[in-house]
Amino acid sequence: MATFLYRLGRLAFRRRRIVALLWAALLVAVIGAASVASDPPDDEFALPGTESQAAFDLLAERSPEYAADGATARVVFQAPEGEKITDGDHQREVEQVLARLAPDKSPQVAAVAGPFQGEGQISQDGTTAYASVSYQVPMMELTDTTRDQLRDAAAAGREEGLTVEIGGDALFTEPDMGQGEIIGIAVAAIVLILTFGSLVAAGLPLITALIGVSIGVTGVTALGATLGLSATTITLAMMIGLAVGIDYALFIASRYRAELIAGHPREEAAGRAVGTAGSAVVFAGLTVVIALAGLTIVGVPLLTKMGLAAAGTVVIAVLVAITLVPAALGMVGKRIFGRKVRAANPETGVPPAADLDAKQPMGVRWARFTLRRPVLVLLTAVIGLGVLAVPVSSMNLGLPDEGNQPESTTQRRAYDLIAEGFGPGVNGPLLAVTDLADVPAAERERVAGEVAESVASVDGVVAASPPELTREGDTAVITAIPESRPSSPQTERVVREIRERAASIQADTGATVLVSGATAIAIDFSQVMDDALVPYLSLVVGLAFVLLLMVFRSVLVPLKAALGFLLSVLAALGSVVAVFQWGWLAGLLGVEQTGPIMSMMPIFMVGVIFGLAMDYEVFLVTRMREAYVHGERPAQAIVTGFQLGARVVTAAAVIMISVFAGFIGAGDAMIKMIGFGLAVAILFDAFVVRMALVPAVLGLLGDKAWWLPRWLDRALPNVDVEGERLARHLATADGPPPTRPETDPARV
Repeated sequence: MATFLYRLGRLAFRRRRIVALLWAALLVAVIGAASVASDPPDDEFALPGTESQAAFDLLAERSPEYAADGATARVVFQAPEGEKITDGDHQREVEQVLARLAPDKSPQVAAVAGPFQGEGQISQDGTTAYASVSYQVPMMELTDTTRDQLRDAAAAGREEGLTVEIGGDALFTEPDMGQGEIIGIAVAAIVLILTFGSLVAAGLPLITALIGVSIGVTGVTALGATLGLSATTITLAMMIGLAVGIDYALFIASRYRAELIAGHPREEAAGRAVGTAGSAVVFAGLTVVIALAGLTIVGVPLLTKMGLAAAGTVVIAVLVAITLVPAALGMVGKRIFGRKVRAANPETGVPPAADLDAKQPMGVRWARFTLRRPVLVLLTAVIGLGVLAVPVSSMNLGLPDEGNQPESTTQRRAYDLIAEGFGPGVNGPLLAVTDLADVPAAERERVAGEVAESVASVDGVVAASPPELTREGDTAVITAIPESRPSSPQTERVVREIRERAASIQADTGATVLVSGATAIAIDFSQVMDDALVPYLSLVVGLAFVLLLMVFRSVLVPLKAALGFLLSVLAALGSVVAVFQWGWLAGLLGVEQTGPIMSMMPIFMVGVIFGLAMDYEVFLVTRMREAYVHGERPAQAIVTGFQLGARVVTAAAVIMISVFAGFIGAGDAMIKMIGFGLAVAILFDAFVVRMALVPAVLGLLGDKAWWLPRWLDRALPNVDVEGERLARHLATADGPPPTRPETDPARV
């Protein structure tokens, strides 16, 4: 591997213009393909194998109007204090507002159900009422004119003195992402300038990463219609592609500078950088691809597409790093170092190795401190992360609803008005879909009534509507109103009890009862995520363990990497629970409403953080392994690894933390939670696990850290990430091979 990449790096450096033109041509080609491609499909959220999805599919087959995916709006009215919405003047004002939303005034409106024509749409105290507006098209296809008519109608009602708020998905807008990307790129630029001391060198990782992520994202857009990739799949691909693209270019550019300082010519330095750091990049990229592609086992099509699209972008980032980056290094020439360095060394533009050796980097001082007190560092890190992980034991999973939105939004205010006037459960009604196909036609109405009575008698159900039979009479829909809010554990218990009763109902009557609706879908989604977490974690960690076995030629190093990762993820999830569920520091972070943790958060964090954590593990520990293979003793190899890699890993981690932390300022609660969780996970993994646990554990293990059974050594392919074969190849050409100890513990 190292020898092949060494030759590839030299070739890319030597033929840099051709390589750059090829990547530019590819970028132009995918942009052209994306510009003529059909529009990507809308997101189709499906949960194959769940009861809520089975109910939805049954309705789509038997009564499409119930399963229609058109947008909806709930217009909530409240009379001024001391008055009732049923008063003559207020009733007329409500009807005037709804008249502005009639189908003849807004072509995309399918129907308007006012509060004075139906039942149950006026609160018992008469102060609050709501109307339902259904649309002919999904929310993403609503025009700005339609949305403006909805807002204008509400404004007209407010001018008459009513409180008017709008819930539902008709006013859905793309989540407020804050300034995450801008902040992340700005911080990345500052960190890279401080790391390299050169504007040109700092810009190189940013530019190459942007080229790679542009090709990946536009490629997803170009293939969207063909492969069914919606616009949502681009989000994860962009975030991960930019993250690893900067990291990988940073790793190789830093190694290139180190090889120049060691006295190698520029082309040779590029070859050696790609052969060594590039090998680490390839295998780090493979761990990220495994983590993202592993999302396919969750069984949610949307997550599968997101994971595969992001994995494809990571593959492109790796290819950019091992080809375009060395070509770009050839183009920048001496400017890879800052002006002061070039001025002090006018002939070469490279500082002498003596200058580097004379300095005592912070990473070296920290590594030596850790090696002097490994037990203290190890216990402090493990206990600290363990304490932070304690809240995970009380984690509740769910999906955010309108009650989690900021109080400044009309959706949140409509949610609160409904909860106050009708009870919190009205915000999340349940649909008991009853299949009567196996019930005799003469008995169907009676059986449907019995089902409604059974549902209404469930503890925690406030009311259940009379059954609505489809035109053929083979399906009935019963709407049940729970007592508690949609995302509460009490509502989940109600859903489970109705489903438990369904078995006896089917045995007694032959009718099949399936519970669906937005609330039930959220509960099923949480269960799917919960059930998939252990298999997903086992698959990802297991495959990565095998990969790291080949990389490090060690049993204990991959085991330590996996256990350290689990510690950092559990600590990060514990922090998320403490803030977003318990409410600790919620005001400081702008969290307006605590509640359950987003269902996909654990799996999402495992996939993203595992990939990035293994990046840091591979790059840092391969430098230690490389020093050990080339003759250094275990403790000195750890110090050498920190001397050459700690600063780069720190810079990469600071960049990623800044990117993710920028999303904490987002207005959307889900985006805020993701940004906080990923930021603290990188913080714990990079600075506690990789910088503290790794040297402490390796220092305690000594030579045993690199032990591999002889039979396993023969069975595993030797990928030569540390460049041992490359060193022999170069030594044969340039001089005697490097000295090695007589006994290699790694081969025992």
